[in-house]
Amino acid sequence: MPQFAANLSFLFTDLPFPERFQRAAAAGFQGVEYLFPYDWPAHDVAEWLKAAAVEQVLFNLPPGDWAAGERGLACLPHRQGEFAESVEQALNYAMVLDCERVHCMAGLRPAGVGEVELEVTYVANLQFAADRFATVGVTVMIEPINSRLDMPGYWLDDVSKALRLLDAIDRPNVKLQLDLYHAQIIQGDLARTIEANLARIGHIQIADNPGRHEPGTGEINYPFLFDQLDRLGYAGWVGCEYKPLTTTEAGLGWMPK
Repeated sequence: MPQFAANLSFLFTDLPFPERFQRAAAAGFQGVEYLFPYDWPAHDVAEWLKAAAVEQVLFNLPPGDWAAGERGLACLPHRQGEFAESVEQALNYAMVLDCERVHCMAGLRPAGVGEVELEVTYVANLQFAADRFATVGVTVMIEPINSRLDMPGYWLDDVSKALRLLDAIDRPNVKLQLDLYHAQIIQGDLARTIEANLARIGHIQIADNPGRHEPGTGEINYPFLFDQLDRLGYAGWVGCEYKPLTTTEAGLGWMPK
């Protein structure tokens, strides 16, 4: 059965962030992920991980001004200097937290900028990030996020586009982060997508559709997909990035024991 990581930006949110690590461990999770750690000193987060005996699985690079609506910097022309600074900040956290994966958000499509310029900027930025993170053994993830419902205007909003960009980036430590909730909305055909691209997938995330709630609340056949991951020999983590219908613990009946 896959290894499941609790996304602490979505689960156990009735508690302050530092207390969610212990709660995740008590619920049976051996790893955690979340959107961003930058509001807390890296050494503090490392202590919370150690005290709970959980592994830091993934976090995102700084996304720009999140409160103002920005959702990443990687595709944005004229922001390369800020992007480079975000890489260094995330690299420092990754080293302190002993985290082997980071997700680089692409950003929202800016008005008046052509597709070619956006792609050239994105590829160059991802190559820079990959080369920096390779020095500490970290893999950089790119994730297609649906722009129809959850993140209108997001530039990297197609699985096929992400796979094509992996070819253009051409770095061994850049992989696909396949969020099955987003992929279901974008195109469906999840089982074949996983099987065809297993070697290029570095991380998987889950939530059901519609509603982005826990597995078993919607249309996605997660028991089938978990069995498929086992059959294919997927050795990575599965991040639980969903919104519980009630409480986190009440919604964990889906998780195989």
